[in-house]
Amino acid sequence: MKVLGISGSMRKDGNTAQLVRYILAKVQTSGIETEFVSLAGRIVHPCTGCERCKETKWCVIEGDGWDDIAHRMIEAEVVVMGSPTYYYDVNGQMKNLIDRTYSLYHDRKLSGRSAVAVTVCADRGCERSLETIEGFLNTHQFSYLGHVCGKAYLPGEIMTDARAVKKADEVAQKIVNLLQPKD
Repeated sequence: MKVLGISGSMRKDGNTAQLVRYILAKVQTSGIETEFVSLAGRIVHPCTGCERCKETKWCVIEGDGWDDIAHRMIEAEVVVMGSPTYYYDVNGQMKNLIDRTYSLYHDRKLSGRSAVAVTVCADRGCERSLETIEGFLNTHQFSYLGHVCGKAYLPGEIMTDARAVKKADEVAQKIVNLLQPKD
């Protein structure tokens, strides 16, 4: 799989999910394989800070959806990571996912991939959410392809944010330029 889109929204078809899917759809029109993963309906337990992952090189917490998503991130060439903004930051489910990737950090298992950060807020706070996702991407040594910050509150409203849609088109094109075979 080439491009993995992750929506941290607890709404399966919320504004964050729609914006991530929009980017993936644009990339897919160029013949590039994409996959979408939603955290809605999944359980991702928080990191317990046990530090056992330093020895095992994998998170020792079992019985939730983290393993599957982590494997998909490792297999992807590009990750499009999106989160809604809750109180000026990423939501808790996305933060749990990010924190658990500490177990992948020891052997730099995510290093060398490229990424796009996506945040959606009703009015304010996108920038802080973006900083959290960028911190995750920088720590894991992703090559940064850009970001999209959108404003939306009502279901489906994100697609009326012309600036966000334009930025989504731009980052989708960057992904295509990176992955499309050069003739």
